[in-house]
Amino acid sequence: MAAEGAEHGLSAGEYILHHLTFWQNHTAGSVVDFSVVNLDSLFYGILLGAIACFFLWRAARKATSGVPGRFQAAVEILVEMVDTEAKGIVHNAESRKFVAPLALIVFIWIILMNAMDLLPVDLLPAIWQGLNGAAGHDPHHAYMRVVPTADLSMTMGLSVAVLLLCLFYNVKIKGAGGWAHELVTAPFGTSKNPVFAFLLGIVNLAMQLVEFVAKTVSHGMRLFGNMYAGELLFLLIAMLGGAFTLSVGGFVLAALHIFAGTVWAIFHILIIVLQAFVFMMLTLVYVGQAHDAH
Repeated sequence: MAAEGAEHGLSAGEYILHHLTFWQNHTAGSVVDFSVVNLDSLFYGILLGAIACFFLWRAARKATSGVPGRFQAAVEILVEMVDTEAKGIVHNAESRKFVAPLALIVFIWIILMNAMDLLPVDLLPAIWQGLNGAAGHDPHHAYMRVVPTADLSMTMGLSVAVLLLCLFYNVKIKGAGGWAHELVTAPFGTSKNPVFAFLLGIVNLAMQLVEFVAKTVSHGMRLFGNMYAGELLFLLIAMLGGAFTLSVGGFVLAALHIFAGTVWAIFHILIIVLQAFVFMMLTLVYVGQAHDAH
């Protein structure tokens, strides 16, 4: 289906730009417009999150104390893996009752969102265009990006949610006063001299704010950058298939399309799982840091 762009006369740049355009509720102007929503990211993100929750609920409902089936065994391996990591990072047993299941669902949810990259790039947009007929967004096929984690607003939303969770545990574990004291005394400590104490307090607070912002931005950008690059490579590989013609060069391009697509898809499976694991581990690390006193 990668040949569709060539069939309709799209250049290589137009084809890639088309596939990197979101399905939105309305077009943004020249300034930042927070009322613009990427509907495709929301739709697939919510759908895949519901699927992840459903299968975990189904595994818990069907769990038996006897010999587990393959599905139950796979879920138990995941649960044990996440629980082991959570115990080593978050040392508060009460907090782990919420944080460990959250880390598990985040891990599976991000794997499912990342795995959408393995679908043919033109498949779901063309199906959506076929269902909508002439009312679609484009005469070629609809604007639709199906990889939620290749959307910066999605990954940053996840990282901001982790930040809010960390702020919550900072207050819950240390108390509002204790955390406020920590904000102005760590990492450089304080002084008995009122002037030096005031200056150190400003520096400490600035450092704490920079740390929170840096962790949040890097948390979301890391996932986005890897998945966006993967999506772009799949588009470039798809264009090799779109250049197919009944000639020696055309058959060479088709063979290269199949070979490169297969190799990159196999390698990308590792990236899909690794990025989900890294995001989950950083979530646990940041929540664990919120429990530690400086």
